[in-house]
This record gives sequence, structure tokens and C-alpha cells, in this order.
Amino acid sequence: MNIGNRVVGCIGSLLIMAAVLGNGQVWAAETKIGVIDMKKVLSTSTSGQKAQEIIEQKMKTLQGSFKTEENDLIALQKEIEKKSSAWSDTVKREKATAFQKKRSELGAKQEEANVEMKKLREQHVNPILKKLEEIVEKVAKSEGYALVLPRNVVLYATDTVDISDKVTSELNKVMK
Repeated sequence: MNIGNRVVGCIGSLLIMAAVLGNGQVWAAETKIGVIDMKKVLSTSTSGQKAQEIIEQKMKTLQGSFKTEENDLIALQKEIEKKSSAWSDTVKREKATAFQKKRSELGAKQEEANVEMKKLREQHVNPILKKLEEIVEKVAKSEGYALVLPRNVVLYATDTVDISDKVTSELNKVMK
């Protein structure tokens, strides 16, 4: 009796697995899945390019403002390395203190610049990303996609399921 129950249980399990796998294949065949390359959309869309230009321009300005201070810091470091053996302990401490002060001031300014750049990115890129979400949903619904995934999390996808160009085109229309 025990063997009979096992045989029936195995056959039942096989039938259930076949039914589940069969339904899964039908579901996969009917489900349309798309992918989108967000980096590509942001870098090729008109609004994304404008935002990137603004961000890069600000970055260059900030880097230029640090260049003089960085050069001064390097010059002071080289002076300390070359002449420290001839200096008295007092001069060594003064130079070391001056170097540390300049380095910490430069670090603080760079941190402020990083915060400013983050705010600038949020100010210019976040509105594009919000609009992008709406457009992806619109394109997905109109094209019959049940699921749209970012391309960077997909191991393989054919070009036929990539909706990046369609989304870029729609984004350009909406964000003139």
C-alpha cells in the first residue's frame, strides 16, 4: 500500500509539473517584454544633452577654480620635501600646519562643489526622469508590453525588444 501511494504521488506530481510548465510557456509566449537603455536615452535625447551640457560646464568652472589652490598645495609640498632638512623644528611645524590647513580648506571646497553638482544634477535630470517614466508607460501600453526592464539588468535581449529609440523620440517631442 505504501509503494502504491508513492507511485500515485509521483505520477500526480509529474502531471502537476507538466501543467504548470505548460501554462508557464503559454504565458511567456503571450507576454511581450521590452528593455530600455536609460543611459542611451539620456545621452541621445535633446533634453538629456542640454542637461549634460549644463552639468559639464559647471564642472569645468568648478575644476578651474580649484586648479590654483591645487597648484599652490603641490608647490608647498615640494618645498617641504626639498627644504625640510635645512629648516628648524619651528619652521617645519609652521610649514606642516600651513600645508594641512590648505589641504583641509581645499577638501572642504571640493565637498561643497560635490554637493552643488549633486543639486544641479537633481535639478536638471530628475524632471527628465519623471517624464521618462510617463513616456515608458505610454509606449509600453501602446505597443502591448507587459513588462519593461532596464537594459543593464538584462543579460541578453534582441534589438527587437529594445524600446530606447521609441522612448527617445517621444521624449524629444514632449520636452522641446
